[in-house]
Amino acid sequence: MDFTSRMVALLGELRRERNGAVADAMCLCGKPYGLNYGVSLPTLRRIARAETPDHDFARYLYVQDVRELRLAALYIAQPERVTMDEAAFWAAGIINSEVAEEASFALLSRVGVQPAIFERWMAASPLLQYAALLAAARSPQASLAWVDAALEAVHRDAVEAEALVAAARSAAAADTSAAPAAGIAGAEGQAAGAAGIAAGTVELAAGAAARTGKSAEAAALTASASFAARAARLVAQGAVALCVAVGSQNEENRLAVHRKAGSLGKLPAEDCVHEELAWRLEP
Repeated sequence: MDFTSRMVALLGELRRERNGAVADAMCLCGKPYGLNYGVSLPTLRRIARAETPDHDFARYLYVQDVRELRLAALYIAQPERVTMDEAAFWAAGIINSEVAEEASFALLSRVGVQPAIFERWMAASPLLQYAALLAAARSPQASLAWVDAALEAVHRDAVEAEALVAAARSAAAADTSAAPAAGIAGAEGQAAGAAGIAAGTVELAAGAAARTGKSAEAAALTASASFAARAARLVAQGAVALCVAVGSQNEENRLAVHRKAGSLGKLPAEDCVHEELAWRLEP
């Protein structure tokens, strides 16, 4: 049976488990899927794991713009066949927070080149940082050196997000066409529900402008700022997972993690790390 026939059979099984309520309730950071049947993650994982591992078939599924096929691919792929040459391929499919999470748990944490992927992706986009951090938190090779890279990413993303939020607020205040008291908070859900502006989606900015009464420029800044703030928070959550994994190894690491995290400032994403570690790494 060729890949197309196998994909059609797998999709038929997945479609029988469709759940529109699940699809409607999803709140993802990043781009939306082209097609989403709303199959629950436990069901999707069960169906995918019943498939025979096949790396080439997994790659074929991964490029389909269908949520269930892309996520299933991560469980059908063969970790031992993932190389650094493939890193860009898997990175390209991480379009939102859900794919980042499933990629880290199902595949990235199990590949031999995970440390090299971690190093490369920590200098990439926030979604790739998030995936790399979650995978690193599950790695037996997790070390204090990785904590340094994680906290540097948190600070960098937090500063960039704050700058965008400030710019969006200034644009909203100066935008005479904006609705009274619209502000960034009021437009966040409408302008950046999928945060597709991060991928340069001009249409989203225009649509946001029509819905909120803002100019296209102000709407684009609002959407971009919203995405940046949510993405920075995700990176902070990934960093916390890694810090806890390393800090839980022994008392020396626990103290070292607290000391390193103490260098972070008070921006929202940085505060997230402080607050989480305060109780997650209690003596």
